[in-house]
Amino acid sequence: MNPDLPAALRAALGRALEGVPRKGLAERAAWTSEAYRAGRPSSGVIREADDALAYALTRLPATYAACAAVFAEAARMAPQFAPKTLLDAGAGTGAASWAASEAWPGLGSITWLDASPPFLALAARLATEGPPALRSAEARRADLTSPGPWPKADLIVASYALAEIAPDRQASVIDELWTACGGVLALVEPGTPAGYGRVLAARAALIEAGAAIVAPCPHEAACPLVGDDWCHFSVRLPRSRDHRLAKGADVPFEDERFSYLIAARPGVAIAPRQPRVLAPPRVGKPGIALKLCGPDGQVEGRVVAKRDKPGYAAARRLRWGDVI
Repeated sequence: MNPDLPAALRAALGRALEGVPRKGLAERAAWTSEAYRAGRPSSGVIREADDALAYALTRLPATYAACAAVFAEAARMAPQFAPKTLLDAGAGTGAASWAASEAWPGLGSITWLDASPPFLALAARLATEGPPALRSAEARRADLTSPGPWPKADLIVASYALAEIAPDRQASVIDELWTACGGVLALVEPGTPAGYGRVLAARAALIEAGAAIVAPCPHEAACPLVGDDWCHFSVRLPRSRDHRLAKGADVPFEDERFSYLIAARPGVAIAPRQPRVLAPPRVGKPGIALKLCGPDGQVEGRVVAKRDKPGYAAARRLRWGDVI
């Protein structure tokens, strides 16, 4: 999985930024970040084209990288799944659609749902040199909390969208998205306790509705994480010079932490489930310590000893979020 933006998207974003003062964008980016953290929805934050552009500069790369990681796992766990249609719910800049197009080049049609006209306009602008499905994507201005039905699609993604929906409306949104889903539904949220909580609630509702959990869980039992622990993962992505300037950062990379869920209709063939690494492996004198979530629904601490040379060599290649 490559977390870098596709060349066409990177070039399109660069063209969109031509002639735009970076200082003004940085100020807008800081304001939008504060507004989102305060719980304001996109409709009250992204008010004009430059707001959407500032958001894209600071958040599009991380959103793309997280979605690319999620879709890579969906493709690994369901290798025969080959979606032709995509519904991107709460599409924003279209980052998730770009990631889906990279994972499944055979996508034939894409529909964007978003309540923000500036986001939809920017998504269309960035897609002008993307794959055919992106260039011809249908943009629909829509509030996800409005009654459906939404367009049917083989693949549905809602990335960083549930956070903007009132808690008492999230269950109905998940229900509408699942009703529209013909194959796989992917949810991506910030890797915070609150983001994990939203994913966990959606997981329970989807299991009750008959969905099979593809990832990250290797089981459909109750989540074994309790207390101060929560299920989340991380992807490292590079920062461009403009990205660093907009975020006031010196480090040339960013670690995006995210929680996610991939659910599938019963007809989607899923590979055998395997224990998943829930935290960065810790290397010590005795060996490598792994925190694993297993198919039995339990969290296990396992140490792969140095004296187990084949096992130790394999464990050294494991990263946070991998499976054994």
